Amino acid sequence: MTKIIFLVFAFMSAVYPCLSMSNQQNGRWYSDNQGIMGTNIHTEVWAETEQLGNKAVRIVMDEMERINQLMSPYIDSSELSKINAFAATRPVAVSQELFDLIQMSLSLSEETFGAFDITFASVGYLYEYRNKQKPDEKTIQSLLSAVNYRHVRLDKANLTVFFAHPKVKIDLGGIAKGHAVDNALMLLRNLGITNALVTAGGDTGLLGDRRGRPWMVGVRDPRNRDRQAVVLPLENTAMSTSGDYERYFEEDGKRYHHILSPKSGKSVYEVQSVTIVGPRSTLNDALSTAVFVLGVQQGIDLINRVKGYDALIVDNHRKLHYSNSFQRD
Repeated sequence: MTKIIFLVFAFMSAVYPCLSMSNQQNGRWYSDNQGIMGTNIHTEVWAETEQLGNKAVRIVMDEMERINQLMSPYIDSSELSKINAFAATRPVAVSQELFDLIQMSLSLSEETFGAFDITFASVGYLYEYRNKQKPDEKTIQSLLSAVNYRHVRLDKANLTVFFAHPKVKIDLGGIAKGHAVDNALMLLRNLGITNALVTAGGDTGLLGDRRGRPWMVGVRDPRNRDRQAVVLPLENTAMSTSGDYERYFEEDGKRYHHILSPKSGKSVYEVQSVTIVGPRSTLNDALSTAVFVLGVQQGIDLINRVKGYDALIVDNHRKLHYSNSFQRD
């Protein structure tokens, strides 16, 4: 059960918790920010020595960049780019790690009734949010048949990926950052770190607490980056938020954002943001996208069936909705 302690779009001065750098039991906090995976990567770790603290921070950033090089659709040498370039003509061999994440993505497509679908990129790659460009209706309609996770064929024995449709492309943007956060936390645990925060854009993973207090993690107001809709006290868990403010442009009073319906190939508008709290960032990341696409009622119904996971939705009227297991003051 996740407890909400502060509501109604209250002002917060920063997204990340303010941490004291004073010594406590011969240790202190070490932190870093870097631009990786197309987003801001932020980490804070408590370590007893400077050598361990610096090593822990470096390991987090190195892992983020490793996954970026493996899974980015914008890096020509990445395994994901090679899949998109060749899998429509022949099976493409990939690493066990990427194979497993694609397999998990396809399973989540089944469980979310197709709301989470990595083949959205078959249309999605034509949206250029920085340049305010979108595909026209005719182009979208010509590509919609390629948006179907069932076109992705996996061969477990040979670790290959094949597309059963010539126009399929995939993108792991809805799950890869969560995977990276989980991996980074695992590496920190292996180092003996017991208190840490790792954030990749809207995905945050936590080890332990803030040395005797919970981490206070904010869900931002979708229409004001300097305000938080909700603040959650969290320990040893993870949280992911998908919002229509992450990548978007506006044209003729309409917002075109990066969370697309696999059915229409267009942005969905019933909600402004979805936050999932649960033990695994990889699953949180994918579920936040799926719930966003499903909308309030179907999304809440889905999360109420997933044990150990909570959802908070800000709808397009800026009303808050919660899954059953959220405890509200």
